[in-house]
Amino acid sequence: MNQESSPSDHTDGQDSLLLLKTLQSLWTKKEMNKLKEETRRGFAALEDPLAGLLDMLESSSDWKGKGHSLGYYITNELQLWIKEHPAVQKSDLRLKKLQTRLFRILAQSQVNLLDPLISIFQLHTADQNNLLGHVSHIYHKGKYKEAAILSIKLKLQLDLDVEKMCTPLLLQEKTNLVEAYVAEYPDLQRKLLQTLDMWCEPSFNTTDISRQYQGLRPNKLNHKMLSKLVFRLLEQYNLDPALCPNVINQRHLGSLKYLFYKRFVEKTMTQENWADHVQNTVGENRWLQEQLIQLLVSYCDLNTAARWALRYSLSEKTLPYGVANELQKLRVQERVEDAESRVDDYEEDRKEGYYQVPIPRENIHFLQTWEEVLRWREKMLQPGQVVGIDMEWRPSFGVVGRPRVSVLQIAIEEQVFLLDLLQLLKPDETEELSHFVQTLFSDPTIIKLGYGMSGDLHSLAATCSAFKEMDKQVQGIVDLLAVDKQLQKCWRKSSLQVDVLSQEKTCGDRGFRQSERGLSLLVQHVLGKPLDKTEQLSNWEKRPLREEQILYAASDAYCLLEVYKKLCEDPSGFGLCSDLTESLVGKPTTKSRAKKQLNQQEMPSPSEQQAKVIGMEALSPPPSISPKEFSVVCDNMLQGLGRHLRCLGVDVRMLENDDNHRKAAEIARQDGRVILTSGLPYQTLQSQVGEGRCFSVDCSEKAKEQALQVLKHFNVQVSLADVFSRCQQGSATYGTRAKDDTQAQLCNGDKYLKISKDQMKQLMQLSGLLTEEDDADWLAKSEEKQETNPASDTSKSDSPQPVYNPNCQWLEDSDLNVETLTLATGASLQLAAIPPGVLGKADLSYFYCCTQCGKVFWEGSHFGRVVSQFKEALGTAEGSQSFYELS
Repeated sequence: MNQESSPSDHTDGQDSLLLLKTLQSLWTKKEMNKLKEETRRGFAALEDPLAGLLDMLESSSDWKGKGHSLGYYITNELQLWIKEHPAVQKSDLRLKKLQTRLFRILAQSQVNLLDPLISIFQLHTADQNNLLGHVSHIYHKGKYKEAAILSIKLKLQLDLDVEKMCTPLLLQEKTNLVEAYVAEYPDLQRKLLQTLDMWCEPSFNTTDISRQYQGLRPNKLNHKMLSKLVFRLLEQYNLDPALCPNVINQRHLGSLKYLFYKRFVEKTMTQENWADHVQNTVGENRWLQEQLIQLLVSYCDLNTAARWALRYSLSEKTLPYGVANELQKLRVQERVEDAESRVDDYEEDRKEGYYQVPIPRENIHFLQTWEEVLRWREKMLQPGQVVGIDMEWRPSFGVVGRPRVSVLQIAIEEQVFLLDLLQLLKPDETEELSHFVQTLFSDPTIIKLGYGMSGDLHSLAATCSAFKEMDKQVQGIVDLLAVDKQLQKCWRKSSLQVDVLSQEKTCGDRGFRQSERGLSLLVQHVLGKPLDKTEQLSNWEKRPLREEQILYAASDAYCLLEVYKKLCEDPSGFGLCSDLTESLVGKPTTKSRAKKQLNQQEMPSPSEQQAKVIGMEALSPPPSISPKEFSVVCDNMLQGLGRHLRCLGVDVRMLENDDNHRKAAEIARQDGRVILTSGLPYQTLQSQVGEGRCFSVDCSEKAKEQALQVLKHFNVQVSLADVFSRCQQGSATYGTRAKDDTQAQLCNGDKYLKISKDQMKQLMQLSGLLTEEDDADWLAKSEEKQETNPASDTSKSDSPQPVYNPNCQWLEDSDLNVETLTLATGASLQLAAIPPGVLGKADLSYFYCCTQCGKVFWEGSHFGRVVSQFKEALGTAEGSQSFYELS
């Protein structure tokens, strides 16, 4: 029901507007002390300060923009003033009328205004239906972000449809806001994950979602991105993965395909080991069982597929025609055999070409009780000896959660002890075992050999809380990973490389596996034969362990002793310093990165790839190169890294969202680029390019830190001249995501034409983008700016400023067709992208045009911000600034 306003309302409204004019004048003059006094005096004079605030906000628009505004200042001052005069706030009909007026303002206000306005007008006490109606009104106007933020502020999430509210936010890639929306409500978290899982169904088309929202498009909303988001949220909210069967099924299907690749393409997994993992992955899931049959048909034969179908009692109606026929024959002949019993012929003699542990079988001890450990405790902790240490855990194949160490191997001369941590870490024995392990690792007189030892310690700490602080106590560690890297450098520079290549070829001719890497390659280099890694991806949690697993675990630890002994006997012969022990033994740093297993999402960290011995540098850095000499291809999950490197002058190509990771290897081989990747693809890609041509980036770091890691690892020396020496056209503004990552490859050019301001004016006039009136207006503004701010840039700071100076030449008549505004390279000069007013800047001297795409850049502040961000790589002094920007 509408009510007529009283005369006092009109009077109060006029007083509010007069107060606003006074405050605007003081705000413009920056007289902040007077502004505060006048604001508070004005509130006290108004009959209704709350209504007065609404009058002022409705009569002004500065508060609608981002940043600090007069409206924001007045609102905050009123909030403080009310705390001193609480009687002003009343819960009556008058307040409800003011709340109704406020709703119109909230629809346009910035986030920083919401909290004070909600407090001043007590919106938490407002009618719930009115609040929900207002949020719905904002939502249906297409202001999805504003509706979500207001819902969070008013705690309305439980009364709204979480799918409806969060879907447009996901389309706009506002996942942080989505997480904030459900943060305090477990039920909403579950509903959100169930919705995301529904979208991950293979037949679901994500583009259908965007059609429901005007002006929004799916962008990165694809199954791959959604799957990553689901797994991150499952772990973040500690929810049951069973909530998301589609995502889990797709992850398990990916694991199956990986197992088939390891078994039938790389041939690095035994039949028994492979079959065990397949059964654990598939379980009782009927859909996965059917997918398994399809893969068997592709990789094996119909008979093998039929045997697995018989094992899972699959209906013939669900099987391919040929498999169904084979299944009928098996049933008729009643020849039911286990699928894993069929072992390829090559496995019978495959051990001949691999390293074998040179001790009797009875000297390998599998210890499952504390009494058994006590029997050998003194021998394992004997001071002054050298000990080889390794650990095994069950492959995770991308499943949520960290793996736990199952077996701890300790090798001494002529003996290997395999500690069954699954049994020894039972509650009644944990304290004794943890004390034993800590004693071993903290004794400086015992030299502990490992390969990626820092990672093993990290995994051990994740297995049991008793080991969490152990990495701070360890001493006497020799990490052979660092030696391996040093040896590889030496061999690449010597004739020994010929022998190594011939050995690899001999092993490859046997058809056993692809080229060796990691510890296996080190053992091959030093001892002549590689390790047999076919049991590496075993199920190390299944008991009893198979004989092959026991021998593999023993070999992995004992080979460290033999490698170390061989290197110490003749270090100079391997290109190492004479006193190997003295130079390598050290104490690990507390920030050591985990050694990542082949099958985990995480891969070797940059610190491990730089071959650092724990506690000290083992290698000198590679020769320095400039960004112009460094070209890379970024995997599709590292597009942010690619944009940062391109800003620093590196030649970057990036995979598209839908590209297979293996495309990176093709591009790297064709163009001579280094691959930058992360996670599981690293192991596949590094085997397809030369040594050192594939680098695994720490995906937990932000893009800037990743860029610094890459520059440091490859010793790329960036100078000021390199910053923005490549065209950024096609990628987003620096520091943000690209609106369309498919445009990321559009340019990457490194040659510019330099255009004076006068030349640019002429070109814009020729193109019809600049009239004489515009020119006169901008000139007047420029002169006015000079009068009000006569200080020049040189007077602002006595310190030298970094100057943008790309590789460019002056624009000549022959470089441009004036009629078509086309460059000699065929690119069109993109004058329309220049915003109005840029030519009016008094301190603007030049424009720069990319010769490859025609994009035009001009001076601003962006260059200085990038210089400041990467001052560590540039060696720029702290606090240096710049007034240049590429826009």
